[in-house]
Amino acid sequence: MYKRKTWLEKLYDSKDFPKVQKITGKQSKRWGTGTIVIPAPIEVDEIMRKVPKGNVITINEIREILAKKHNATIACPITTGIFANIAAHAAEEYAAEGKKRITPYWRTLKSDGTLNEKYPGGVKAQKEKLEDEGHSVVQKGKRLFVENWNEVSI
Repeated sequence: MYKRKTWLEKLYDSKDFPKVQKITGKQSKRWGTGTIVIPAPIEVDEIMRKVPKGNVITINEIREILAKKHNATIACPITTGIFANIAAHAAEEYAAEGKKRITPYWRTLKSDGTLNEKYPGGVKAQKEKLEDEGHSVVQKGKRLFVENWNEVSI
C-alpha cells in the first residue's frame, strides 16, 4: 500500500534540484532569453527561515535571491511557490512535534503582497500570526494584504 510522504519528507527530498537550464519554447515567450533555476525545496525554506520578525518577503523576492545565487536569469515561479507551501506545512509538522524554532512561513507573501490561502490554517491563521508580530492586515476587495508590505519587505 502506498504511504503518502510527510511535508518534512517532501521538504528534504531535493530530487535532482537545484537545476539551471536554458529558457526555451513556451517559457521564452513569457520570460525572454537566458536561464531558469528550478530550486530545491530546502533552498526556499532556508530563505524563508531568515526573514526577521517585523519583516515580510514576497515569493518574487525569494525568486530573485535564488536566481542570483545560481547565476540564472530567473527562478521558476511555479516550483518556488510550491516549495514555499511545502516549507509552510513542514514547519507546522515541526510545531506539532513541539519544536519552537520553526520556519516563519507566515512572513512570506504572494508576489503582490497578499496573504496565502494555501498556508496551514489559510489566510485567517496567517493574518493572526502577522498581527501578533505587529503587522496591520487590511482587506482590499476579497483579498488580505499586509499594510505597507512593500515598506517592511526585506
